[in-house]
Amino acid sequence: MSYRQAVVWQKAMSIAREVYGLTPGLPGEERYGMRSQITRAAVSIPANVAEGWSRETRKDKAHFFTIAQGSLAETETLLTLCEDFGWFPREQTTSLRGLLDEVSRMLTTLRRQGRRGD
Repeated sequence: MSYRQAVVWQKAMSIAREVYGLTPGLPGEERYGMRSQITRAAVSIPANVAEGWSRETRKDKAHFFTIAQGSLAETETLLTLCEDFGWFPREQTTSLRGLLDEVSRMLTTLRRQGRRGD
């Protein structure tokens, strides 16, 4: 199965799209600060899922799924800051938070599977 068919990759892509949809709400002075940081973190999630999915060994797969998990945590942290600063209204981030939680659980499962010996 291709990574494009993997539900985890599809949902991670939805995270990136939702983050890009929220960033126009950031103040202009945050274009090269928060906007750059949160979009890079969000894009890193599906990118690392795709790379991990394409790797041959379970160890390599687990490594990239771990990186994706770290990018997800970074995205969630930056999202929380944006909410705390009032840049992203919480009612607009509910769906994104649900996706972050769901993908996090999926990545945990994939990482654990990747750590097992062949």
